[in-house]
Amino acid sequence: MKDKYGRNIDYLRVSLTDRCNLRCIYCMPKEGVNLLRHEDVLRFNEVIKIVKAFSYLGIKKVRYTGGEPLILKGIEELIFETRKISSIKDISITTNGLLLYELADDLKNAGLNRVNISLDTLKPDRYKEITRGGEINKVFKAIEKALKIGLAPLKLNVVLVKGINDDEIKDFIYLTKEFPIEIRFIELMPIGEGKEYFKRGYIKSQDILEEFPELKPIDHNNKIADMYKINGGRGAVGFISPLSCKFCETCNRMRLTSIGTIKPCLHSQEEISIKEFMYDEEQLIRVIRAAVINKPLEHLLNSDGISKSKRQMYQIGG
Repeated sequence: MKDKYGRNIDYLRVSLTDRCNLRCIYCMPKEGVNLLRHEDVLRFNEVIKIVKAFSYLGIKKVRYTGGEPLILKGIEELIFETRKISSIKDISITTNGLLLYELADDLKNAGLNRVNISLDTLKPDRYKEITRGGEINKVFKAIEKALKIGLAPLKLNVVLVKGINDDEIKDFIYLTKEFPIEIRFIELMPIGEGKEYFKRGYIKSQDILEEFPELKPIDHNNKIADMYKINGGRGAVGFISPLSCKFCETCNRMRLTSIGTIKPCLHSQEEISIKEFMYDEEQLIRVIRAAVINKPLEHLLNSDGISKSKRQMYQIGG
């Protein structure tokens, strides 16, 4: 389905929970957060109803996010039910990877195609500091397992922050020489806890490209990331630059929050509640269609310097 600006909207990102087993410094405050009540969060059967409604309007790709989606019991059942929707051709998950090793086989067998793992450092002590307690070796095991069983392409999401992990950029890039993975450097955004880090730690994607001329652009069909490769590399390096080189004109996604609201744009304050239409399929499709058609043309981060979203990233999903 196309919006009023002619963009083909075929990708739905679904936040299943605001809960997480980490407390990353640019995502959640140290003291934790006020979590949603279980009764306010969409059940898996409700998620499937909504995904089906979106699929009737042309959604072909679904990504499940959190918080941390793998903390939810029965996540493999949700993947299995999603796979039954014939028009959904690609199912993926964004995870911090801590629980992936144990669940990878079941998720793959249920129909999961691929995973994105959030990993901002390769150093155990730094990982523990950034995540406030995470064990990086569990993530390394999960990466190895995902590669072994073919959850591909495997992508590592790296949010770069000056003074925190910018000294590891080369290490991440050269991982792609040895392994068939995609490193995705993501510009830090001024949203939630990230606002304070943004003021002193924002790094432009272009600055990295200038520092590493061995990265050569490659042809790709990615609407969001600019893709590069180093000579002889088995993997690739992508740059997601929502501020310095925003990609709104090619944005093909909608977002569903765990409480049943549609966010047509990550950084807009606009949300459309659809939970009340859950059991009226025609009305549900009608509301979703209107939300897609009226998707905003662009975010205003560049001019305003701050996200208008009423929700934090852990509530919206990566």
